[in-house]
Amino acid sequence: MSASGERGIQEEEKKSAVQGTQINIKVKGQDGNELFFRIKKSTPFRKLMNAYCDRQSVDFNSIAFLFDGRRIRGEQTPDELEMEDGDEVDAMLHQTGGGHEFL
Repeated sequence: MSASGERGIQEEEKKSAVQGTQINIKVKGQDGNELFFRIKKSTPFRKLMNAYCDRQSVDFNSIAFLFDGRRIRGEQTPDELEMEDGDEVDAMLHQTGGGHEFL
């Protein structure tokens, strides 16, 4: 096998290894807007959450991120949540108020 052929195989193996450690995640806002992120399975979600808030120009503390109906904590990773490529996360605005009774 030629040296360039071996290099091509090595590059493909590297791509496969990287693809195995990274996943694509769709973050869907309440307005139906969808943003796509590619992160490592071992990366804490805080990084994705900050990126989402920056892109949407919203305060980090005003958004709750949910996966399968459960709130995601910033220190959790996609690996911990057993996420797969293409999974969807919901970004919901915190609801404030309520409990006020009108007479």
